[in-house]
Amino acid sequence: VQKTKNGIPYVAGIGAGIEDTDGQPLSNILLLADRIAMINPESGNTTPLFVAQGNQLFMNDVFLKRLFAVSITSSGNPPTFSLTPEGRLTARNADISGNVNANSGTLNNVTINENCRVLGKLSANQIEGDLVKTVGKAFPRDSRAPERWPSGTITVRVYDDQPFDRQIVIPAVAFSGAKHEREHTDIYSSCRLIVRKNGAEIYNRTALDNTLIYSGVIDMPVGHGHMTLEFSVSAWLVNNWYPTASISDLLVVVMKKSTAGISIS
Repeated sequence: VQKTKNGIPYVAGIGAGIEDTDGQPLSNILLLADRIAMINPESGNTTPLFVAQGNQLFMNDVFLKRLFAVSITSSGNPPTFSLTPEGRLTARNADISGNVNANSGTLNNVTINENCRVLGKLSANQIEGDLVKTVGKAFPRDSRAPERWPSGTITVRVYDDQPFDRQIVIPAVAFSGAKHEREHTDIYSSCRLIVRKNGAEIYNRTALDNTLIYSGVIDMPVGHGHMTLEFSVSAWLVNNWYPTASISDLLVVVMKKSTAGISIS
């Protein structure tokens, strides 16, 4: 026991004894001190193996066969790792080489390096990559007549922004003119469709009182640049009379070029 200059006593000591706890003898060794430390003096070492102070125990290295803990929290502010009594695990980074089983959760900015199998329903607002993309549009009409005949151009631009070969498929576009019977000589409304690929004409046909069909499959190899398709339709009749003509809507389908799972002979 030692007193300070102000007369405040401080006690340090070791106690040993045996007490009776519910009829069962219990031996005790007690250390009484504000701070308890153990130092291994080997090779002039002065670093304590452990220090107990202020209801806390500090150790540099601990080897435990089995640990039972209500909660675990790493050092740092804020902590980089914590495990709560409710089982909530929080960590800034995690590398897991085994299996991960989860019933729910949220993942942000993740990458799946290999195959992925979805047994349930998959919903997505945006998907890029190995999928079919389609675009459709009605042909423009001339606004001068009560019967608005087709007249104008639709331009489709497919960007070379995918790391694989693709195909551009244009399903059937039907266009037709009309026959106008007269007493002496019949006259015809004509409807013409011209298709250009990167400025080069690849289709040019004119329908009278018949219906013509245009459809096409165009290869788009990766790395060859963007592709521009122009679909121009026009209609006319003699003496600048209003023609009678029609054309179906344009649909363009862009898909990955692949023969996996398909054979043709």
